[in-house]
This record gives sequence, C-alpha cells and structure tokens, in this order.
Amino acid sequence: MGTTNTKWLNAEEMRAWTAFLATNALLYRRLDQQLKEDAGLTHLQYEILVRLSLSPDREMRMAELAEALYNTKSGLTYQITQMEKAGLVRRRSCPNDARAVFAVLTDAGRAKLESAAPGHVAAVRELLIDVLTPEQLTALADGLGEASRRMHDRQAADAGTR
Repeated sequence: MGTTNTKWLNAEEMRAWTAFLATNALLYRRLDQQLKEDAGLTHLQYEILVRLSLSPDREMRMAELAEALYNTKSGLTYQITQMEKAGLVRRRSCPNDARAVFAVLTDAGRAKLESAAPGHVAAVRELLIDVLTPEQLTALADGLGEASRRMHDRQAADAGTR
C-alpha cells in the first residue's frame, strides 16, 4: 500500500482528517437542504448570488466567478442558465472582448439573496459557528486558511509551468 517513504497519518492526524471529511460532507448537505427548503436555491446558487452581490456593479466575468467558487466553467454555465431562467441573474457580453461573458445579479436575484440570507446564516451559526469556542474558531480559520492559501499558491505555480 504505497512506498516505504510514505509518512502515514498518526492517530491524531487521522482523527482530524476524518472529522474534517465528515463535517464538510454533513455541513454542505445540511446547508444545501436548508437553502432548498427555505429559498428554492442550491448552496452553489446561493454562493453565486453572494459573490455577485459583493462585486462592483453586481457582476463578474464567468471565468472569474467559476474560479472564485472553485467550480468548472461548464458547471457554472449550467447553474447560471438555471438561475437566468428564474430571473435571478442575466448574462451580458463584454464589448471589449467577444469571448468574455459576465454574470449580472438582477433585482430579483438580490431580493432572493436578501430573503435567503437570514435563514442561511442561522443554519451556519447553529451547525458550526456557535458549536465552537472562540479559540477553536480561530484555530479552524487559521488552519484552513493556511491550507487553502498553499493549495491556491501551488495551483498558480502549476499553471505557470504549463
């Protein structure tokens, strides 16, 4: 099962890894369920609305939005198509670059986000934030932030060598 140079996880490392896997899966599933029941949105659709609402002019290039959400361009295109049908977003072409397409938050999308946000935040608090002590929350943010930063840096370095 691997090479002799493999540095296997010790008991505490395995405990952390399995806790992360379980929490990630359960949290995503519960938040997705809450958003579907309360707002008729998937978790990804909610995150799209959030990202667009925080962007200048409530719009982002589709490629940048996909990257910000750690999603594929084709996966994002599917979601935007569904959300466009619901009137939550619209697409706009870029006059300077025929290949670039922007996703734009509509007024209906902003209203949907404003109505969905309180229930979503309450669920995030109940399921994760309020369960942890301030010290645990700081350690979680620091640790996962560092792991994310390193993966992002590695991805950027790998992309630069291609």
